Amino acid sequence: MIRGGARSVAVWLAAVALQGCFATRQDVQLLQDELRVLRATVSASDSARAQDARVLQAAVRRTDDTLRAVSTRVARLQANMNEGFQIVGREMLAVQELTGQSQRRLQELRATLENRNDGAAGTAPSNPGASAGPALPGPNSLFELAREQLDRGSPANARSALDTLIVRYPTADVVPTAQFFVAEAYAQEGNTAAADSVYSLVVSRHPRSDRAPTALYKLAQSRRAAGQAAAARPLLERIVRDYPRSDEAALARDLLRSR
Repeated sequence: MIRGGARSVAVWLAAVALQGCFATRQDVQLLQDELRVLRATVSASDSARAQDARVLQAAVRRTDDTLRAVSTRVARLQANMNEGFQIVGREMLAVQELTGQSQRRLQELRATLENRNDGAAGTAPSNPGASAGPALPGPNSLFELAREQLDRGSPANARSALDTLIVRYPTADVVPTAQFFVAEAYAQEGNTAAADSVYSLVVSRHPRSDRAPTALYKLAQSRRAAGQAAAARPLLERIVRDYPRSDEAALARDLLRSR
């Protein structure tokens, strides 16, 4: 519309120029009217553009405010999630500790019963002329002996008792745990390579044992401590895949998310 008004004024000026000095007062008045209309049109257009700019700026400010609010909420959510993971991890460690104490107490009771049974068998009448030799402790008694040696800081003596248990009682239900503690004895000595080898043995020989996910987790931690995070990842993924309900699976998920 502005261009149209400008063209009209230009045409009129051209006509005046062709007519020379014969422009009348009416022509001047028409020119002034055209100029006023042109100025009003330009002013209205400028006002509309200014209003559009103000609307656009307000929309941009609202968008920025919304983005800042969303960013703040996301940061809070991440902080809450991290805190929640830490709380869950601490609670799981506490549960593991309590569970370990209960399992140890149960193992001690089994060893006590085993010793009583062995004592009763030793007092039974024997055949005349039979040679009496020292009775070999049962698997639970051997296991408790080995654990006591570990607690005293004697991993070599602990391994000796555990090896005897595994060889003499290969079908005992305590064998997977005994094998796991052989690895723990090596770890106590600082022999990481031997410990990792036995942890792997626990997983391969006793995959259904509740010590298997723990052994895998120990292996993964050993890899991470050696700066081999890439080698630890498949072990963590295997824990999550093969032992999804174990405590170690929850810990493995946290480590996998942290990468």
